[in-house]
Amino acid sequence: MRILSVVTLVSPDGAFGGPLRVALNQATALRELGHDVTLAAGGRGFDEPPTELDGVPVRLFPARTVVPGIGFAGLSSPGLLRWLRTAVRQTDLVHVHVARDLVTLPAAALARRAGVPYFLQPHGMIDPSANRLAGPLDAALTRPLLRGAAGVFHLTELERRQLTEVAGELAFHPLANGVPEATSGEPADPPEVLFLARLAPRKRPLAFVEAARLVHARHPDATFALVGPDEGEAAAVRQAVAEAVAAGVPIRYEGALAPGATLDRLRRASIHVLPSVDEPFGMSVVEALSVARPVVVTDSCGLAGFVAGHDAGIVADAGVASLADAISRLVADPSAAAARGRRGQAAVRSEFSQARIAAQLAAHYRRAIGA
Repeated sequence: MRILSVVTLVSPDGAFGGPLRVALNQATALRELGHDVTLAAGGRGFDEPPTELDGVPVRLFPARTVVPGIGFAGLSSPGLLRWLRTAVRQTDLVHVHVARDLVTLPAAALARRAGVPYFLQPHGMIDPSANRLAGPLDAALTRPLLRGAAGVFHLTELERRQLTEVAGELAFHPLANGVPEATSGEPADPPEVLFLARLAPRKRPLAFVEAARLVHARHPDATFALVGPDEGEAAAVRQAVAEAVAAGVPIRYEGALAPGATLDRLRRASIHVLPSVDEPFGMSVVEALSVARPVVVTDSCGLAGFVAGHDAGIVADAGVASLADAISRLVADPSAAAARGRRGQAAVRSEFSQARIAAQLAAHYRRAIGA
């Protein structure tokens, strides 16, 4: 099959986070099954845009902000949309990692207009919204495109309910975010506690810094690091880190990483912490478990049940004290923490295998093309 995958943004710092990582993982696994997959996106921050990522052919076109002040939702890529007018007619189907933005919604509209089957995967980015811009956009594009899709992939039942509230009953298909099988290596000694996510308010990097201060008081040998691109919190994080360092806490902010470098960075840590509230999934959590690192997540994370059910880490409430207690338990008993990481790795290989996800996708695609 000739498959075109569309995502909003590709940048050297991996600013778009999990959806890009998922799109690349899917494309890699589908190509291993023998399918012809190209990833198309807006691009930003490259001196010379790459023509492939992780072995996947990519077509990148300049992304520009056309509606300031609303983050990724304000992006568009006129060059990409011009290219897609022809490209969608030369493919068997289009898989759009869709958000309420002016890149992916118009891309899906072009596929629909061309009569090419298209699938939408929102990654929790489309939910009921009171934003004044969401209403007109939903009426013109979001709802018609969701209803016209050959399939809409959802991560959780919560996401399915939210999408139903936005657009009614749709051609839903549950789909996990898969990861390739990965090796683990030895965790850091002394232990390093890592936050690896976008520095966005919902990810709560400042809560991680506060928890690190509490953990350091109990376990002075532990070190702490934050890694991720800025999405509004970097200045506050730098200030909080500087104050913590002045108080003797061994913590640092390392900046952003290229998308393909996250697994290696997770391997160098001992524990991964994602303090997010209402996190639909948490791609970095699955990636951490794939390299046998135990995790700490909050009870509103979409993966909280998975983590608790497999005893692959600790589920805390959203309070800083609860996060610090969970981290301290893992730091205090490295053997038990390592065992949790190994259980998580086994569970991820069983339930989130990228090869398994690719086979599911290929089956959905074939049915849509046949129809």
